[in-house]
Formats: sequence, C-alpha cells, structure tokens
Amino acid sequence: MRARPPTFTKFRDAQAELEKNGAAIFRDAEGVESLVIRYPYSINYIHSYAEDSTFFLALAEGKLKGSRCTKKGCAFVFATPRGHCMVCGSPTEWIDLPTEGRVHSWTTCHFGSEAFLKETPYNLVMVEFDGVGSLLLARLKDAVESDLYVGMPVVAKFDPKPKYSITDVWFVPKSK
Repeated sequence: MRARPPTFTKFRDAQAELEKNGAAIFRDAEGVESLVIRYPYSINYIHSYAEDSTFFLALAEGKLKGSRCTKKGCAFVFATPRGHCMVCGSPTEWIDLPTEGRVHSWTTCHFGSEAFLKETPYNLVMVEFDGVGSLLLARLKDAVESDLYVGMPVVAKFDPKPKYSITDVWFVPKSK
C-alpha cells in the first residue's frame, strides 16, 4: 500500500512535490486538506480568429490594431477588436494603435496557468492610449510590483517568433 503524500501549507511547495512524486496534500488557511495530483493532459485545439484575424496577424508584424466606429457622430475607438461599436452598434474599421501608452491599473498574479507558471509572479496591466476610449489587457515585463504606478509610461514589445496569440505582445516600462 502506498504511503499518504506529504502535506504542505504553501502551494508552491505542493507544486514542487507534484513535480517529484505526482501527488501532494495542500492544507489551506482554514485547515481543509485537498489531495492534489499531477495529471498530464494534452489536446489539439483548432480555433479560428475569424473577424479578429487582422489583430493577431498585426501582432506578428509588430503592430497593434484597434477598431473605430464608422458612424460620424460616434467614432468611438476600441483598443481591442470589435466588429461593431459597443456604444451605437454601427460597424467598425481597423486602425493602427500607438505602441506607447500608460498604465491605467495593474495586478500582480502569484498563480497562473501552465503557460505562465515559470513567470510567476507576473504583472498584468490595463494599458490606456491617447485617443482610444477603451483599455488593452497585457503582461508587463521588466518591472516588479513596487515599480508600478498609475500613469507609468509603457511601450509594446512583440515576440520575434509569433504564436498568433495575445501573448505575442507585452509591455515594458518606457526608458526615460
């Protein structure tokens, strides 16, 4: 009979045990114990970006694309792709966005999906751009949480080997 897995109160320690032996027990702040196992999982997922394809293709070219309402009295500009204006319902058109902006708000993530585990903790920022009415959510690299502030100037960087994913763009603090 196999012995009971070891118990941990820090999830990172439980994760390390999972890598070694495939099972651990995590005890949370209320004392609840949960068995956690390592279970490899793989799936091939076919996804179409459809109307949003222009956005992801532009990232691969080192560009940010947004959309602007085509109605003259509205002309709202979105930092994320929109086929139709969320203000008035009119169709939108693609526009180039600036690659420099400012931090509107942020959060520091101490846990993340498998794709980001090696980067934890990592920062997510809501970036605001001049002349744009909405925000863009992206990672902020090359900065620790204590460096961040509202209004901090940032600049976009692009993956030289694009995966056609939102992770193909991130921001870094703008050099002074």
